[in-house]
Amino acid sequence: MTKNDTILMVEDDPGAVRIALHAFAKSGVDQERIKVAQDGQVALDILFGDEQNKITTPRLILLDLKLPKINGLQVLKKIREEPTTKDVPVIILTNSDEEVDVVRGYDLGANSYLKKPIDFNQLIGILDQLGLMPK
Repeated sequence: MTKNDTILMVEDDPGAVRIALHAFAKSGVDQERIKVAQDGQVALDILFGDEQNKITTPRLILLDLKLPKINGLQVLKKIREEPTTKDVPVIILTNSDEEVDVVRGYDLGANSYLKKPIDFNQLIGILDQLGLMPK
């Protein structure tokens, strides 16, 4: 798999998805670049499943921690174990105030951590730092 400009958002909360999609649209990111997975199993299928359903390695992964089927920390662990995805930036999105979640996320290789509700300006700043803002 080669990296492309796809952004994988792993989020089961439709409100958080809407906010992120709005932020992407306001920043000029083409909505066609964003793929949404509503649970951890779907995310793993998209990243590592059969050739028909998986995408090329995304440029960025936005990952909720509290997901159905397979939680976000388990998804992050798998992402970091696989050679094709180990270097993909992962931003954790969560409602959790638990410091243990933050520490565990960073221990597993998360690049950043955003508290929900997602702050539009903070998300845009991260997109800019990662070079995902349109020129």
